Amino acid sequence: MKRWVPGLVLGLSVVAGSATAQTVSLRLSHWLPTAHPMHIALTEWTQSLNKASEGSINVTIFHSEQIGKAFDHYDMVRDGIADVALINPGYQPGRFPVSSAAEMPFMIADSVKGSIAVDKWYRKYAAAEMKDVVFCSAFLRPSAVFQSRTKPIRVPADIKGMRIRPPDGTVAALVISLGGTNVQASAPESRDVLERGVADGTVFPWGSTVLFGVDKALKYHLDMPAEMGFFGVAINKASYAKLNAAQKKAMDAHCTTEWAGKLDAPWSTFEDDGKAKIEALAGHEVIKPTAEQVDLWRESAKPLIEEWSKAATKAGVDARQAFDELKALLAAEKAAL
Repeated sequence: MKRWVPGLVLGLSVVAGSATAQTVSLRLSHWLPTAHPMHIALTEWTQSLNKASEGSINVTIFHSEQIGKAFDHYDMVRDGIADVALINPGYQPGRFPVSSAAEMPFMIADSVKGSIAVDKWYRKYAAAEMKDVVFCSAFLRPSAVFQSRTKPIRVPADIKGMRIRPPDGTVAALVISLGGTNVQASAPESRDVLERGVADGTVFPWGSTVLFGVDKALKYHLDMPAEMGFFGVAINKASYAKLNAAQKKAMDAHCTTEWAGKLDAPWSTFEDDGKAKIEALAGHEVIKPTAEQVDLWRESAKPLIEEWSKAATKAGVDARQAFDELKALLAAEKAAL
């Protein structure tokens, strides 16, 4: 026979012969459309988490900037507007100097293997740099490429005088160093700034160029990886704290390096497949750089590492050690370019 338990908290239920089971509802926010592979990967992550928690953690996904702009997602999860969020530290240049090491151009060849290396590397630094949240995992946005609507971009000198929408602060710094001007816009806003002539070009992944309709505002595409952006999943501290021991164990099991690779894999495949779609479009030119042109791009990026080192040192990090650690892990995972 059932009996009332004095002081039983609303939302908890008692199951005969077992410990108290607490059901928790969490809000996960991101800014991408439901057709994007990251939404699909995050959906699989939430379903797996629900199963691992024996149905006691229920996650509702808010996509397409439903509860906040892309730029604001770190602060949203910090402030509890979202319990869990996809974050892109590169949307706030200078705020997360350590993580931007993974965005150095022409350094990483494979985003899935690179994600495993970056996640392993960043866990050492996340507690200090992202102290406002519970760090869950880090992974890479597959490589983006220079694309333009007004003239072809073949060599670094072509950037001079152009207005470029960068995906993060690292590419923004590269554009400025080459004599260009940055136009700040999130991924969903990119087509608009190009069509209105506010921007002359962008740095965007292949598949997302088609998904967001950005290809309709572009003509020229440089077939050379520019860089891979640092993305991650973060959890609100209070939301994590309210989980019971079993639920925390389930959550922790979904905040691993293995899951970092799983989250990136569908996105990587999707972006790679997008190049063939653009190559098949009428009125578009995909530019294959020569070996000499590739060397020019590599050389143009060297000052960025020096600037990153200064910023990381200012943040209290041994920059040389941190960068060497990252390069060693990339090499170990066979992800280095």
